[in-house]
Amino acid sequence: MQTPIYIKSEVGRLKKVLLHRPGRELENLMPDYLARQLFDDIPYLVTAQQEHDAFAKTLEDCGVEVLYLENVLLEAIESGKAREELTWEYLHEANIQSEQTERDVSAFLSSLTLEKLVQTMARGVRKTDLPDSEKKHLIDYIDESYPFCIDPMPNLYFTRDPFSCIDSGVMISTMANVVRARETLFYKYIFKYHPVYKWVKKFHERTDIHSIEGGDCLVLNGETLCIGISQRTKPQAIELMANRLIGEHTEFKKIIAVDIPKSRAFMHLDTVMTMVDRDKFVIHPNILKALRCFSLTKEGGRIRIEEETQPITEVFAKALHFEKVHFIECGGASMIDAAREQWNDGANTLCVAPGEVITYMRNYVTNRILRDNGIIVHEVPSAELSRGRGGPRCMSMPFVRED
Repeated sequence: MQTPIYIKSEVGRLKKVLLHRPGRELENLMPDYLARQLFDDIPYLVTAQQEHDAFAKTLEDCGVEVLYLENVLLEAIESGKAREELTWEYLHEANIQSEQTERDVSAFLSSLTLEKLVQTMARGVRKTDLPDSEKKHLIDYIDESYPFCIDPMPNLYFTRDPFSCIDSGVMISTMANVVRARETLFYKYIFKYHPVYKWVKKFHERTDIHSIEGGDCLVLNGETLCIGISQRTKPQAIELMANRLIGEHTEFKKIIAVDIPKSRAFMHLDTVMTMVDRDKFVIHPNILKALRCFSLTKEGGRIRIEEETQPITEVFAKALHFEKVHFIECGGASMIDAAREQWNDGANTLCVAPGEVITYMRNYVTNRILRDNGIIVHEVPSAELSRGRGGPRCMSMPFVRED
């Protein structure tokens, strides 16, 4: 294993992972703008950080090396050129309407240390951060009640979505929502300038037209990638990935596209289904009948698409070279428990080794059922983290797994 990125399964022993500890961006959430920021409630930062620290310690106790986004990004943009490029692109994509405000924000960011710059980019820029400036344009009067010059990035602690590690390369996401688009800037600069990661192959760029997000990508094995057609990942993007991956830069032979219901509760494939062992998945039972599977392969340099007529269990069993795979129901037989615990990310587990997962403590019904099925479960507190609608898998981006 020579490459800094190596992901050929969902369940191989996890060796290295990237996290983002929630920061003051959560303190820039406001009730009036929650829907715009993709939140349903406002987490209490102090407790959210304590819970996230417990998550990181659990990973370390399992023998996983934990990297933090802020540190890796700082290593990538130490040069003045990289800092200047990132700042310019960040300001450009912030879509500041007033020329005067953009100049003021630029001067403010230029005055910060590198560490403070990265923290401020995540936190967003409040109007009160800037010295009082004269109103020179009509937009300055119209927008005076809005408190931000640049919006925060409160979803940043969900490191799974802005990119995805696949095989020995990365897919930098095209985010479906404008509020999350700037998150991918950080990863663009990591994979452009970081001394270790700038050599990594890129299978997809953030500027590609059709949206695709990391929470929809499950690496079943070195031959098969599973991608959800979801609220945030378009079928055109999956077909593009098939063209780039199959028989080109990887050993992938097939992509299984899983069409899931398009709703806030089921925003990504990994919110309804994750892999917990070599032949076991946890899944939200209430959507099983709604799932459709399509196999994308390549023949003669062209993509061949075939709708699967077999149940999803048989499609996965064939891809994983098992006679059968087992689906463990999130919440069990109760429709009420299943809906409640799926909403609180009971199906969003992070596998740290075959048959060993990290879950949210609050999903006690699913955790008990997982243990009854022979899965080792490490529970972490989640009263505040779960308010962002993402679980342990959403909060982590594996860089290296064993085969």
